Amino acid sequence: MEAIVECVPNISEGRDAGKIERIIEVVIGIEGCAVLGVEPDRDYNRTVITIAGAPEAVKEAAFLLIRKATEEIDMTAHEGEHPRLGAVDVCPFVPLKGVSMDDCVILARSLARRVGDECSVPTFLYGAAALNDEKNLLSTIRKGQYEGLEARLSGGETSHSENTRFPDFGPTEWNENAKRSGGITIGARDILVAYNVNIDEPDAIVSKKIGSLVRSTGRLIKQDDGRKMRISGILPMVQGMGVSLEAHGISQVSMNLRDVVQCPMHVAFEACKSIASDHGIETPGSELVGLVPLEAMLESGRWYAEEGVTDEKMLVKAAINGLGLSQLELFTPEKRIIEWALLEAVGQ
Repeated sequence: MEAIVECVPNISEGRDAGKIERIIEVVIGIEGCAVLGVEPDRDYNRTVITIAGAPEAVKEAAFLLIRKATEEIDMTAHEGEHPRLGAVDVCPFVPLKGVSMDDCVILARSLARRVGDECSVPTFLYGAAALNDEKNLLSTIRKGQYEGLEARLSGGETSHSENTRFPDFGPTEWNENAKRSGGITIGARDILVAYNVNIDEPDAIVSKKIGSLVRSTGRLIKQDDGRKMRISGILPMVQGMGVSLEAHGISQVSMNLRDVVQCPMHVAFEACKSIASDHGIETPGSELVGLVPLEAMLESGRWYAEEGVTDEKMLVKAAINGLGLSQLELFTPEKRIIEWALLEAVGQ
């Protein structure tokens, strides 16, 4: 396989194992691609799915998964800690091998058109696939979440501009399909690492403070007279927020590391740990959501390993221990590192 693309659909279901299984079932066995990861989260009520393989095979798998998800998931009944716009909240294509970003843009736009036409649901493009600059950021498209989508499509009050208010494909008016599915968001981007730092508090008070300090956009300061100013955060290319994880009795600083070269995992972890310590709170570990590039693990491993260690497996072990990646659930590197998982699944 000379060309490999990754696709990471996030579906808005993390509690009903039967629904998740039925959604995954439709993509199992498609020639030319493989499902590398399925990670449900009850608190977020969200499942991160990782598919990789030949571009056209992955695109077909993504369509089948989206179509099934819109049949299985009813957004009118959805609740969860994580921001979301629809049944498949986000579905990005990521270039891995022999594939350019332009190739991923073509895949994303083709898929979005097909989803809008054949599934008749509002479909938005974001990232490199966005049709205008204002839709580049997922957070911009998702503003108002599912609960605000009806107003957007019905001419009601919204904070969205005319360039971000409406979907790129599918219905542009509120109807029964849109009500059930919400908005489907499809894009193209570089590798993004979804990384959460565990904070030993149940109510997310300190976690929310940390999130507002470390994320690149920082804090919005408001004066009584209505004046506002934004103070930049500590970390580059990072989105972050504090959330409570009731199932574990802790909270997390939930982050997207949009460029793991500019902000490696250990830098994000140590920044959160330092601020939590200032508040007398422990940081017992962290969590990776989805798969991670090998180099990202090696970079963090070099920070935590003894000086002079160069063996890849030893560096990965040092990263797992240093970041506390097995605190909530055993971290298996053969299944969670993209390159190693691909070796096993598609023989690369």
